[in-house]
Amino acid sequence: MKVFITGATGTIGFHVARAFRRAGHEVVGLVRTPAKAKLLEQEEIHPVLGTLQAPAEWADEAARASVRVHAAVDYAADAAELDGKVLDVFLRQGAAGAQKPTVLYTSGIWVQGDTGGVAVDEATPLRPHAKVAWRPAVEQRVLTAESVRGVVLRPGVVYGRSGSLTGMWFQGAVEGELRVFGDGANHWVTVHVEDLADAYVRAAERNVSGETFLLGDGSRERVRDMVDAVVRAAGGKARVTFVPPSQAPEGMRQLAECLALDQVADASKARRLLGWEPLHTGFSAEASTYLAAWKALL
Repeated sequence: MKVFITGATGTIGFHVARAFRRAGHEVVGLVRTPAKAKLLEQEEIHPVLGTLQAPAEWADEAARASVRVHAAVDYAADAAELDGKVLDVFLRQGAAGAQKPTVLYTSGIWVQGDTGGVAVDEATPLRPHAKVAWRPAVEQRVLTAESVRGVVLRPGVVYGRSGSLTGMWFQGAVEGELRVFGDGANHWVTVHVEDLADAYVRAAERNVSGETFLLGDGSRERVRDMVDAVVRAAGGKARVTFVPPSQAPEGMRQLAECLALDQVADASKARRLLGWEPLHTGFSAEASTYLAAWKALL
């Protein structure tokens, strides 16, 4: 298969691109700069310079791919518009006589809203937080497109390697002051970035269509316990302060509210239909390993 990926040097996209290449597929990744292009070339991934804002720069390359992955996750004010521009390209039919291309769209667990400690699955009605209120409509556009095989992936909070959101905890622990939004009693749905990448490859190789997959490692850890593990890994000296989301800086308030959501999810559908089995089953047990990886990648 030929695979085209947006966000190919991002937290999710880079590992998805590597996973497809390791599975033997030709991979093309969209990047903004020559420096990032070199990073892809080191991984046997062909770079294409361009931006989401100007799809004409890369539309022809995407059209030649049988698998099109939108992994550029952006929470800017124009995120919905950017997703729309990408899908205008991705949802085009492939060459005459060819099979329908597969489109994998990266959504996220926050569209489920606060689950109150009860495990939700793909059939649970969505209650998206305002920060991602635009996403369900985009998901439906992918799932109902007749020109492609559309698949939506809703990963939990990603950990491993560069850390993603857990990197904020590592930074605070190293500096001695760790601020956490919420009271810490809430649960996060989490997934290791390598396990997540494996799910993308499986979804493409199995030719599924019209399906949504929640992706989490099943650990159901409380944020407080995860943070405690980070502090111990960093030497046990950092002070932890739990901050109500209402006290977050104005520009961070919606993000803080999302970080304070109490969420539990059932990923059995991905196991059943994709044969997906996450190899990493929790953040806290290997927090020292993840801290070391984060430091090495600074």
